Amino acid sequence: MASQSGALMPVAGDVAALAGLFASAVLAGSILPAQSEAVLAALLIAGRQPAWLLVLVASLGNVAGAALNYGLGRWADRLRHRRWFPLSPAGWDRSAALFRRWGVWSLWLSWLPIIGDGITVLAGAARTPLWLFLIIVSLAKAGRYAVLAAALS
Repeated sequence: MASQSGALMPVAGDVAALAGLFASAVLAGSILPAQSEAVLAALLIAGRQPAWLLVLVASLGNVAGAALNYGLGRWADRLRHRRWFPLSPAGWDRSAALFRRWGVWSLWLSWLPIIGDGITVLAGAARTPLWLFLIIVSLAKAGRYAVLAAALS
């Protein structure tokens, strides 16, 4: 009986590691200040899970965080004139004008820290089609994690 419960411990540890990676990637993909690369790097170095699985989990989490930003952007236009809104009306207008200038192509930069979060919010505010948003952001964010995984292999 002890050997059966002992066999479950590595599985539970792997699930917890993947859940932690996913959670860190969601936070990092959102407007909250967080980084997921260190978690991914530690798990890649530990070598308990295949690199493709770690890249997939991190990418899914990071895209989920970006999708939250997109949703915030859909609401931001209605709330941007409130005192507590983080950007001044002029700052919002400048940012929106930049997004209109570069359009969906700017989403290829969504993998960048800080700047990428703002781009995903603006994409929601600009009513970028969700399917197009998800394709570009998924490729950009998965590409970043794949490069990190390749660098550590």
